[in-house]
Amino acid sequence: MSDKIKVGIVDDHPLLRQGVAATLGRVEDFEVVEQGGCADEAREISARCQPDVLLMDVNMPGDTFAAVRAISKAQPKVKVLMLTVSESEDDAYSALEGGAQGYVLKGVSGPELIQAIRTVAKGETFITPALATRLLSNFRKHQTEQRGVDLTHREEQIIREVANGLTNREVAAKLGLSEKTVKYYMTNVMQKLHARNRVEAVAAVRRYWESHKTWTVGIGAP
Repeated sequence: MSDKIKVGIVDDHPLLRQGVAATLGRVEDFEVVEQGGCADEAREISARCQPDVLLMDVNMPGDTFAAVRAISKAQPKVKVLMLTVSESEDDAYSALEGGAQGYVLKGVSGPELIQAIRTVAKGETFITPALATRLLSNFRKHQTEQRGVDLTHREEQIIREVANGLTNREVAAKLGLSEKTVKYYMTNVMQKLHARNRVEAVAAVRRYWESHKTWTVGIGAP
């Protein structure tokens, strides 16, 4: 079995698509399995090739967000990473709500794109930092229950560190936990916040902290 990360690329600009493919083709543990130029081809490539990560543009022929939703539902193992010039928050929200694991702007450098692909392939979320800051402060799509967020002390501790920009590994090192334990707690937090990913979870707690003077912590094991 190959340990390579299989990548699909869907963009309606052939030169850009070929450039990205050439860049990724030089990475030892990457394999570009297929390319396409529209939303329908993204769905077809996802079903036929089952790439680990599917790079998709936002603005291309077809309903891109419907394709993201369809891929997320039909091929959940395929991680969608948007690679686009669009800095629209609505586009980013639509992509993330549809099931995309990441959102990266096309001005990204080669090493940053490689990092984004590796992050998404592991099931984590990656968003261009400057855009992520705006999304976290303005996210309004998922409302946290007004009666309080029923988190344990340890869950609150971990989400606060994640909100400060730390990765699971960095949180684990800081709190003296295993990375697997941190991931377990983050899964619990996302379920309680009805969040699909880390971005939504952090946005929810940030919004809650801003609108409430106190934090309601449930009674439970740390």
